[in-house]
Amino acid sequence: MLLHGIFPPITTPFYPDGGVYFKKLEHNVERYSKTPVAGIVVLGSTGEAIMLSDEERRQVLKTARDATANHKVLVAGTGVESAVETLKLTEHAAALGYDIAMVRTPHYYKGQMKPANMLAFYRMVADRSPLSVIIYNFPQATGYDIPAEIVIELAKHPNLIGIKESSGDVEKVRTMVEGTRHVKRMATVTETFDAVTPRMLKATAESSGQGGELVPVASLTGASSGGESSLGRSGKQSAAKPSSAAAISVMGSLKTRQKEVAFQVLVGAAQKLEPSLQAGAVGAILAFADAAPTACYEIFAAWKEGDVKLALLKQQRIAAAAQRVVGQLSIPGVKYAMDLNGYFGGPARLPLLPLTADLKAEIERLMGDIRN
Repeated sequence: MLLHGIFPPITTPFYPDGGVYFKKLEHNVERYSKTPVAGIVVLGSTGEAIMLSDEERRQVLKTARDATANHKVLVAGTGVESAVETLKLTEHAAALGYDIAMVRTPHYYKGQMKPANMLAFYRMVADRSPLSVIIYNFPQATGYDIPAEIVIELAKHPNLIGIKESSGDVEKVRTMVEGTRHVKRMATVTETFDAVTPRMLKATAESSGQGGELVPVASLTGASSGGESSLGRSGKQSAAKPSSAAAISVMGSLKTRQKEVAFQVLVGAAQKLEPSLQAGAVGAILAFADAAPTACYEIFAAWKEGDVKLALLKQQRIAAAAQRVVGQLSIPGVKYAMDLNGYFGGPARLPLLPLTADLKAEIERLMGDIRN
């Protein structure tokens, strides 16, 4: 699955009494689906996943999935402290139709989180997961920072396709990119090189009446399709590599092709997005994108077009706000910034406290020219 672009790790809305406000969750997801973000991450740290019961997590996953546009990549945060519980939630997400599982590093027993423990944990999850897996490293919250060397070793696993690196360490990003450059896989993309999701294929198949099977262009013209791979109803690609980079398959109005991708490094610090992209990251999962998805996307788009000057300008525009709102004021700050930009932020769950009037005024100043 292609993970290039910007992904907001959406918040979980709550009523004042602490109950999950599912209608507002639907509202937010529907709005994100209309922005240029590549996909949506559900039950990340910004989603207060650790504050939710198991049943609430499952309901949040379903609600978000039902409200997300078919062409957006859906990532489920399924990491729990044990491999067994992580797999249970991952299997549930797969049954709902999610595309990727994001698994945070176990951290409670920090003294035992040695290289052998991490290698065994992620290999077991990746071996048994019905979804492709990305590692989630967030040392500011977990107190554990997975070494780049362990990530490079894990990148060899065929079902571990990337990492969300939220440490803010640009040199670590560079090290991981360089150390995994030899890892090459094929991902199915649209004719314009955007991600293809199983939900997109299913919707196209239903609208075209083709039953979910992609038809190679070569077969329509009477030529041999050679080694070209295609996607079936499950959305999983075959092992065969396409005979040429230009090979295209079609289903109804959807045209797809294969794209070679490396181990995909995404970052989590919006204030360092541009230098992280320059270091080799292919995208980002940004809490700041919960409040300002388009502003974050503009940095990525300028970088992708090779306009370094514009990318730097767009980066400077959000740097101070991202550092203060996300890095220091955390989820209450993100939720208030969302309220200012037309999304529903609302309250966080205790022990996270509401912002003071002075802090709200500060966020209003920081977000003054960052609107969507």
